[in-house]
Amino acid sequence: MYSALPYAFGQVVVELPHLLVQTLVYSVIVYAMIGFHWTPAKFFWYIFFMYFTLLYFTLYGMMTVAVTPNHNIAAIISSAFYAIWNLFSGFIIPKTRIPKWWRWYYYLCPMAWTLYGLVASQFGDIQDKLDTGETVEQFIRSYLGFKHDFVGYVAVIIAGIGVIFGFIFAFSIKVFNFQTR
Repeated sequence: MYSALPYAFGQVVVELPHLLVQTLVYSVIVYAMIGFHWTPAKFFWYIFFMYFTLLYFTLYGMMTVAVTPNHNIAAIISSAFYAIWNLFSGFIIPKTRIPKWWRWYYYLCPMAWTLYGLVASQFGDIQDKLDTGETVEQFIRSYLGFKHDFVGYVAVIIAGIGVIFGFIFAFSIKVFNFQTR
């Protein structure tokens, strides 16, 4: 009836402008409310990481629906992954405190890369001293393990996660057929 790959490509492309508008509105409001430093570079990084985070969550939802036979199972699977991603994102337990035998999942967790990108881009270069005598940059490096110099690589990883989810979505639309007669 239809060709699967152009359909999947169209499904992905139709989300891009909507997510861009959503990200711009959200970013201006939230960036001002949080009180981040208003520099063009930091604001650009914030918009970039929020856009690609919304994109990979959208593509993950599409991928989950395409991989599973119905939306009910997709909701169950995605809820389980959201909980695991939240646990291993580095927000509840920082990367430096995650046991070494579980760090592999930290590196596979998309939310960990979003958190890395947001924190490192906004706070990774601040030289203000804390009460302990160390700078904000030193605290972020020692406690969270985030380096400001790695933000460009994190941006590539975040974009790559979106591409991977989009590819799996397209592949699933083409290969899987859950229709029953």
